[in-house]
Amino acid sequence: MSTINTRAARLHRHVRVRAKVEGSESRPRLNVFRSVNHLYAQVIDDSQGCTLAAASTLDSEVKKQLDGKTKVEQAKLVGAAIAKRAKEKGIEQVVFDRGGFKYHGRVKALADAAREAGLKF
Repeated sequence: MSTINTRAARLHRHVRVRAKVEGSESRPRLNVFRSVNHLYAQVIDDSQGCTLAAASTLDSEVKKQLDGKTKVEQAKLVGAAIAKRAKEKGIEQVVFDRGGFKYHGRVKALADAAREAGLKF
């Protein structure tokens, strides 16, 4: 499978997921994007179209802890960081949007770490 087809397939899955998953003010959407080297997470209120909290492997707070860690361990750090930032904003419950990625590996590690840090979804 070529890179173009892989990307198109993920975007097609993402459209299918987004048809069913929508974030609201009371229960925003936790979106995950996974690139080859980095992982990004955002808590989004779709009714207003704004990002309420964000975390990634590029954040200075998270980046300090990344040395010598595998990508799955890095995902756990990002999951804990996004949960902490969401809870600081008073967000307890979210809807999980895996972004068309399979729910395993780094995406699952991020979700599990966010749950352990107190987010409910």
